[in-house]
Amino acid sequence: MQAPHDRKALRRVLVATSLGFVVVQLDVTIVNLALPRIAQDLRTGVAGLQWVVDAYTLSFAVLLLSAGVLGDGFGARRMYVLGFMTFGFASLGCGLAPSTPVLIGSRTLQGVGAALLLPSSLSLLNHASHHEDRLRARAVAVWTAAGGVSIAAGPVIGGLLLESLGWRSIFLVNLPLCAMAIWLTFRAVPEPPRAEHPPALDPAGQLLAVLALAGVTGAIIEIRPLGIVHPLVLSGLALAAVAGPALVAVEARKRDPMLPIDLFRRPSFGAAVLFGVLVNLTYYGVIFVLSLYLQRALGYSAPAAGLAFLPLTATFIVSNITSGWMTGRMGSRAPMIGGALVGALGFTLLCFLGAESRYLSMLPAFLLIPLGMGLAVPAMTTSILASTERARAGTASAVLNAARQAGGAVGVALFGGLAPGDLVTGLRASGLLSAGLLGVAAALAGFGLRARAVRPAPPSTRRSDARWSS
Repeated sequence: MQAPHDRKALRRVLVATSLGFVVVQLDVTIVNLALPRIAQDLRTGVAGLQWVVDAYTLSFAVLLLSAGVLGDGFGARRMYVLGFMTFGFASLGCGLAPSTPVLIGSRTLQGVGAALLLPSSLSLLNHASHHEDRLRARAVAVWTAAGGVSIAAGPVIGGLLLESLGWRSIFLVNLPLCAMAIWLTFRAVPEPPRAEHPPALDPAGQLLAVLALAGVTGAIIEIRPLGIVHPLVLSGLALAAVAGPALVAVEARKRDPMLPIDLFRRPSFGAAVLFGVLVNLTYYGVIFVLSLYLQRALGYSAPAAGLAFLPLTATFIVSNITSGWMTGRMGSRAPMIGGALVGALGFTLLCFLGAESRYLSMLPAFLLIPLGMGLAVPAMTTSILASTERARAGTASAVLNAARQAGGAVGVALFGGLAPGDLVTGLRASGLLSAGLLGVAAALAGFGLRARAVRPAPPSTRRSDARWSS
């Protein structure tokens, strides 16, 4: 039975770790609304804008695996604080960037900080919930809700900042958030035990991961401006085709791999990871296109476009909390399947929008998409943590989130290629493709996961869990 002071301690840890997820997710979406202003101020095209978005996502994705190893080996709290320091410094660089290359470089450094933050935050939260399934499911749901709200609120906050202070303010706002989070972490978050034999850093595996993901994403971004037969595009595709299999081969032979292949042999793990890839690919890609559609096709101002995304916020909150309740009682599979199907319906509705669509015609999609995502993501995250022993929680969460962020980077590159011409046609194609991919995700959850990825809690845990959530 969990003591009252333990419940209070868990709440404080939850606030501190949620701040890390908030700043990570906020910078995924808040920049989308500023893209037209950045393009005008720094004189860059759509390909340059895609790099501004994907520089962050790429470095975030490819470094998550090494960051998870660092957290398991050197202490999750230490890496968490270092992540905030790096993220804050990079945000200052973004806010002061005089050119597109400098902005892209600073965004890359932001991704480094985000990579340090995310697996460490989950590891700290997992330790604070005492590895109890139902308690952890509730805590992860609240943590995910904080990130989901920041994703949805990013365009709203961005619109207000753009109108009053300019596009540079969307990066500078991170500085007080990082300072507050560092203070709270030192004050309220204990350091969890480190793994007795943590995996060593893997420079060869890390380099191959960078080459594979950068190759495929860069090639997709440059297909439209350069053409598919351009040497740079072909070289990127060839690099990814070689580096990807080489990464798997190298990691399979290592005693302590950066990418633990044995995790994928566990029930539900591989299906949950691929599910996460498809969720992020569709959501990030469509949000990129929607931001351009609202401002360029429909003529919305930046604040109006930000407010258009406001319904996503409340829906994310409700669906994330509901997912925690469902996962604790039904297991992970049901909310993942249901969430994927609801999200697919929302994406399908985007196919009916046009150049003169009114906001009310968009609203059903803007409600169903976050409803589906919010149901699916906490259950997916909980299934990963439930299938992994405590000492490897950081590494397992890093694998999941590296795959998800890789999916997001590919989604922006893929769907962004549909946007520069006819934005209406691009949005419809993005919605149709996303609906199909989420249908595949639902099938993965249905056939690839066990019926109950989270075990029912014993009566004593149920009582303590109820008191903590009250």
